[in-house]
Amino acid sequence: MKFTLSWLKDHLETDATLDQICERLTAIGLEVEDVDDKAAYKPFVIAKILTAEQHPEADRLRVLSVDAGPDVNGGKPLQIVCGAPNARAGLIGALARPGDYVPGLDVTLGVGKIRGVESHGMMCSEKELNMSDEHNGIIDLPENAPVGTSFAAYAGLDDPIIEINLTPNRPDCTSIYGIARDLAASGLGKLKVPAAPALKLEGETTVGLTIDLDDEKLCPGFGLRLVRGVKNGPSPAWMQTRLKAIGLRPINALVDITNYMTFDQGRPMHVFDAAKVKGDLTVRRAVEGETVLALDTREYKLGPNNVVIADDNGVESIGGIMGGEHSGCDENTVDVLIESALWDPINIAKSGRTLGIITDARYRFERGVDPEYMVPGLDRTTQLVLDLCGGTPAKEKIVGYKGYEAKTVDFPFSEVKRLTGLEVSTDESREILTRLGFSVEGSGERVSVKVPSWRPDVDGKADLVEEVMRIHGVDNIKPEPLENLGTVNGKILTTLQIRTRTAKRALASRGMLEAVTWSFIPEDQAKLFGGGSAALKLANPIAADMSDMRPSLLPGLLTAAQRNADKGFGDVAIFEVSGTYENDTPEGQRRVAGGIRRGTASINGAGRMWSNTTKGGGKPVDVYDAKADALAVIEACGLPMGNVQIEQGGPSWYHPGRSGTIKMGPKVILGTFGEFHPKTLAALDVSGALAGFEIYLDAMAEPKKKATRTKPGLELSPFQVVKRDFAFVVGSQVEAGAIVKAAASADRKLITGVNVFDVFEGASLGEGKKSIAIEVLIQPVDKTLTDEDFEALTGKIVANVEKTTGGVLRA
Repeated sequence: MKFTLSWLKDHLETDATLDQICERLTAIGLEVEDVDDKAAYKPFVIAKILTAEQHPEADRLRVLSVDAGPDVNGGKPLQIVCGAPNARAGLIGALARPGDYVPGLDVTLGVGKIRGVESHGMMCSEKELNMSDEHNGIIDLPENAPVGTSFAAYAGLDDPIIEINLTPNRPDCTSIYGIARDLAASGLGKLKVPAAPALKLEGETTVGLTIDLDDEKLCPGFGLRLVRGVKNGPSPAWMQTRLKAIGLRPINALVDITNYMTFDQGRPMHVFDAAKVKGDLTVRRAVEGETVLALDTREYKLGPNNVVIADDNGVESIGGIMGGEHSGCDENTVDVLIESALWDPINIAKSGRTLGIITDARYRFERGVDPEYMVPGLDRTTQLVLDLCGGTPAKEKIVGYKGYEAKTVDFPFSEVKRLTGLEVSTDESREILTRLGFSVEGSGERVSVKVPSWRPDVDGKADLVEEVMRIHGVDNIKPEPLENLGTVNGKILTTLQIRTRTAKRALASRGMLEAVTWSFIPEDQAKLFGGGSAALKLANPIAADMSDMRPSLLPGLLTAAQRNADKGFGDVAIFEVSGTYENDTPEGQRRVAGGIRRGTASINGAGRMWSNTTKGGGKPVDVYDAKADALAVIEACGLPMGNVQIEQGGPSWYHPGRSGTIKMGPKVILGTFGEFHPKTLAALDVSGALAGFEIYLDAMAEPKKKATRTKPGLELSPFQVVKRDFAFVVGSQVEAGAIVKAAASADRKLITGVNVFDVFEGASLGEGKKSIAIEVLIQPVDKTLTDEDFEALTGKIVANVEKTTGGVLRA
């Protein structure tokens, strides 16, 4: 939501500065997202061309002598070279001097020579100042323009623009008047309440109006007024300037008035050229297949879920969203019909989303506009039409509107303290609610509060507490630490929640990255992975390729891996722990831990591993990587691994000879794993070495209760881990595990890990010999180890391996 400072001050009488206004807006919940204080326009001054002589070296250039007032260049004229066709003696325009930044050119000026003549600045066009696209000549101001003063102030370019990040629950602040009302309630000025227009009505609105709907909520009210004898043309400069400032393109006076009312009062309006309306207007559901050419020059195909305004010609407007091109107002419009209607927010949101139309009207109607302002908004729009276009207004037609029945909330003032901790007196709470437009009835600690028509978001006591809190000041809430119970809390999370966390940590520790993919996938992908039933199709999908609830995590992970590969990241290891859907019952939703590895992103990666024999040192992922990941999840969740059974083969999306099914007993399936079937990858348009798994966390039985004790506090060493490599020559029958075990037992306090990274056999070692290389991780505990300490530890490791396995340190 954008607005200018001067526009805000049309409704708010205040001496507050721009900074104070922005600070207060954020404090009351209307977060300021951006402020353009127009500092870029401040350097430009109004200057007068005294003389314009032909450039000695160029036919299209002139050498100007420019007076910029007594404060510029000591009052002496500036010499400027200019190529504008309208540059002449006596012209008054906008001057940019050396050191000024010209936004339209994205250039900071300096003193330069043009064809041998020095130029000390430039006379600017509207395009060079980002005022418009006009660039055929420099700005030509009236003769009475004050030379030497700020051009920005004269042209209204110094009006700061404020943009707030408006939350969906504040439809009352989709208008500048509503924002001013909130600021006034906070004590930052006084709200200017305009007098109701006094219209001299003549005759009746001759166009008939009916509402033909099976549900009156779709259009709770419709107002229409005919204004005869208007003269449509460009809107005045002040209105165009404000509309441009907030990003709207001026069209003509009648259309600009409706846009102005949308932002100024939060009341979307629409105008029809009465001469183009055939017969009476009817508000109805669209007929299946009916079309309309809208004001954005696009044709939309409609259906019964869309509410339209139609005449004998057909559809003239999509109700509450966008008008039709056929009945739009132009320079030939003489009689105009002004529409002020109410629409169902839910229907507007659905229609706008289905049709793919985003308009300022839709933005406000789907949040809820003030129903009580339907008729006053019609009157105020009529007054603007009379002021800018003239004409004679007829009596309005109002159909369907039954008035506003205020919601009443029983409100104990004690709720403010209970919910926020703030000490706000009863009198202050009452005053805040009254200033915000609420009607407070009753006395004492419990009152009845009537909600104003412009606040559809307020339903109960908590909403009223929020109103008191934000005006009193959220920053007055003092932070308080949670109470220290001094005891170990009981179990809070469910077993499934604990296993979800545990599974994530286990997979992350194996070098996999967590991904979050959509719960919705295309129908063909759902069928590929065992889904695609009618019960799991979305009634209102956000996109055509998100039509079905996913039966598996694997389609999303596979396509995510391919997107990474397409961008040059082929070795990907990702996982997700989330829900999948087998049917539309609660029991059909499952909690699954799934993951895939692609390329050489095995658990050992492309690092130091003796089995990495492919070019580049990386081993493509295979079924064993997926199996290891799956078993790691099961083990982390605390299941007894001795009871886990693995059967060959898995679902159809896996390779039949390189997949498996994990069971706990003969009936309970814990998950599946394997390399993916080539047909599956082809259907998904995915390529590369890929292996994955899925573990069903909700299929795991509850763990048996057993006596436990409190875990000791975590102790982390401040010293860095050190790695040392050893290669031992042993008999070919010696297992690598024996060497690992012997090395680890040399000093269990310092040695935290031992890994095998190379195995070598060759004639140089002798018959029946092999070399096994290990990497030993050493974690100092209480001091930094010296060279002597490392030598002593090395001796222990070598001695232990030699004693246990007969291995000799390789030279």
